[in-house]
Amino acid sequence: MGVFSKVHRYREAGQEANVNNVENFGKPAKSLFTSTKVFTVHHKIDITDEFENVVYRSQSKFFSLHDKTDVFDATERRIAHIEKKFFSLHERHFITMEDGTFFELSNEIFHIIKDVTNIEGLGWQLRGNILGLNFEIYDQNDGIVAVISQKMLSIHDKYCVDIYKPEYEKIIVAILVALQHMIKDREAAASASSSSSSN
Repeated sequence: MGVFSKVHRYREAGQEANVNNVENFGKPAKSLFTSTKVFTVHHKIDITDEFENVVYRSQSKFFSLHDKTDVFDATERRIAHIEKKFFSLHERHFITMEDGTFFELSNEIFHIIKDVTNIEGLGWQLRGNILGLNFEIYDQNDGIVAVISQKMLSIHDKYCVDIYKPEYEKIIVAILVALQHMIKDREAAASASSSSSSN
């Protein structure tokens, strides 16, 4: 469905790139795919290549107020550390790369369909379409860096990322992991508010 859909762009490993992405941005240099391990004590995400080899993985500390997460490559070297700022009117996730690059995803708690997250420290933006489950990362010159798409109605929380600037692959992976945490936080907040309003 995602390959041919202009609205929903998710695709599985091995499938062709989405038609809308190719029309707008050309063929991606590389694509990665994620699957969250549900029902585990630690929140874990495996990130695979198109041949389903695990190339990165993330692991979060259980019961951490700041949602501390580390991202590792296939050789188990840490490439990034992510922390959420607690009790903020904005959603903020701080990301420190192993080479010392530091940036943060800053977003006002969203209530509209279109969503823009500033990636402060890089000058980038993450632009989202929550209903279509599509997100695009743009650099400081408004050039496309990557397109992230989420699979609809999946118990394993699957994502696909088409990478257009492979020199930023590790940063893109860290943003992808932080985005998944942000969406999970929003879903949890939405379900908590709907259950409290129904009481």
